Amino acid sequence: MYSYNRIHIIGYQTQPVEIRQTPSGTSVTDLNLVVPYSFKDQSGAQQTGKSFHTVTVWGGMADIAGQYLNPGSQVFVSGRLQTDSWDDTKSGEKRSKTKIVALDMIMLDPKDGQLPAIQEASLVTDAVNTAEIVGNATRDPEVRTTTSGQQVVSLGIATNDRWKDKSGENQERSEFHNVVVWGDLAQEVSKYIKKGMRVYVSGRVQTRSWETQSGEKRYTTEVIAERVSLLGIASSVAQETVQSSGTARPAATPTEKASPADAAKPAPAPSAETPAAPEGVTVPDVQYKSEVKVEDLPF
Repeated sequence: MYSYNRIHIIGYQTQPVEIRQTPSGTSVTDLNLVVPYSFKDQSGAQQTGKSFHTVTVWGGMADIAGQYLNPGSQVFVSGRLQTDSWDDTKSGEKRSKTKIVALDMIMLDPKDGQLPAIQEASLVTDAVNTAEIVGNATRDPEVRTTTSGQQVVSLGIATNDRWKDKSGENQERSEFHNVVVWGDLAQEVSKYIKKGMRVYVSGRVQTRSWETQSGEKRYTTEVIAERVSLLGIASSVAQETVQSSGTARPAATPTEKASPADAAKPAPAPSAETPAAPEGVTVPDVQYKSEVKVEDLPF
């Protein structure tokens, strides 16, 4: 698999489900889920609130959603992030909206109804909003500093999704994800990650809105990174147990002892140089122009 693009959320349906039919007779619906969240910001303060997500559900899952999901129903959805773009008919400007395309759906409410809310058990009643991406950086990280002095990095990641259509033809779609990184992690990302490098990102999905100078409402969807890992690089820790043939050397059993020669061998020192982008990887030059200012960010 060349890349990976998955999001898992547990949220609550906010309105009645309306089923539509495509010309070929396939059922489709858009769920509108609210996901309560709680996290600590860079200053250590606890932040709480709610995020809203549009989830497109197809086929049999859509029929089940229409039959059993009601406003307030709790549901688990696993899917992929997809951004649709179009030209505004009035202004001609490029518009886009990011949604979740459901691959799996599990209804979570018991048959006899939901349990009552437990206010004092926030750790075990917290909702889920987890995104995972494996892809290539589409540009060098952009480093900015907030008015409060915090460092924030914007990073673009490209992923590819491949599938076969009904006629058996191979199809491919590229997705471009905006990733926001804060604090100490942002410093390392800005120092070591360059355009074309393959990275793993995990975090939560956030959609923010703002108004343009003409008063129109706009939205942007980002992955707020909690972990960023540079892929395809050597590890000094792993090299201690990897033989030159590429096969793993098992750890010594309690009855075995390392030879003095082995014990005297120092572990390879990690390279201080920034790894080069992988050969043969073609990454489109995508420019993300955000209309949101750093000082407007709510955290």
